Amino acid sequence: MEGLENNVRDCALVFEGGGYRASYTAGIARVLLEQGISFGYVCGVSAGASHTVDYVSRDLRRTRMAFLGCDGAEKTGGVRSLLSGKGYFNADYLYEGAMLDGFMPFDWDAFVANPARIRIQAFERDTGRTVTWTKDDMPTAMDMMDRVRASSTLPGAMKPLPVDGSVYYDGGLGTGAGIPIHLAEDDGFEKFVFVATRPRGYRKPEPSRYDVTLFRRIARDYPYLRNAMLTRWKRYNVALDHIDELERAGRCLAIYPDEMPVENGTVNKHRLLASYTMGHEQGERDLPLVREFVFGSAEGGPHRTSGEISRLVSEADGSESKGNYITIG
Repeated sequence: MEGLENNVRDCALVFEGGGYRASYTAGIARVLLEQGISFGYVCGVSAGASHTVDYVSRDLRRTRMAFLGCDGAEKTGGVRSLLSGKGYFNADYLYEGAMLDGFMPFDWDAFVANPARIRIQAFERDTGRTVTWTKDDMPTAMDMMDRVRASSTLPGAMKPLPVDGSVYYDGGLGTGAGIPIHLAEDDGFEKFVFVATRPRGYRKPEPSRYDVTLFRRIARDYPYLRNAMLTRWKRYNVALDHIDELERAGRCLAIYPDEMPVENGTVNKHRLLASYTMGHEQGERDLPLVREFVFGSAEGGPHRTSGEISRLVSEADGSESKGNYITIG
């Protein structure tokens, strides 16, 4: 595959995590792809790590499908999956499994051909270190998917998968507490489009007594993990305050959901599809704001005709596979 080009080079695209709340922000990411708005730097944590690699692969279908649930409730997760020992979220299937059996393949060639820089983050259980990974740490599709999974592994809800001999958990437990704007700042960016999974004004409440007991039980043998879980709420709110400061300085366009119709643990496919649809509608409505911030005018940047978009959508959603995907068979 020939090298791809990007048309946004001085502004970073930043995805918050949030479990299945990412069904909503998947709609926003999809609008950017449909319009041909291609950022040259993309970062995210947890569910935002999935958005990051899917967006860079420019796969409209996978961007839409990743948070809409799988065929068969147990494959997606839920109580039945938890009771079977696979975790509330069935990570074995949602990451490697869905890629390898062809349900949700990954366009590795396009990912490699895209010169966009990426950065995703995870939390190392036994040291408390925040670890970040780039494309250089992903020589194969499986290496990439293992790191996306590590960035997304919720303690107590997903089975962790060691990477290079270390156990990692959700990147939202590390620096930034789930708001990964610092990844782009550390790489020298001064402008950001931040895609959030909570409505504007949200702040995490202090953990209840029940939450504290639960966190301590989940992380009873791992003091760094326990401390990260207990303090995340405060660090998350500080990071959101920083987003507010960047907005006031004109350096950040923060896209907050108009409303969030699902929770991070929602696995009902009908609700997830409705959430995605709402996010896509907001993405189209907010498109002039993105164009203004990134390209300098509400009409700036690439424009695809309705016919071109219809063709792309038909190719993506009307077919189970396209391009050079990683599959078994």
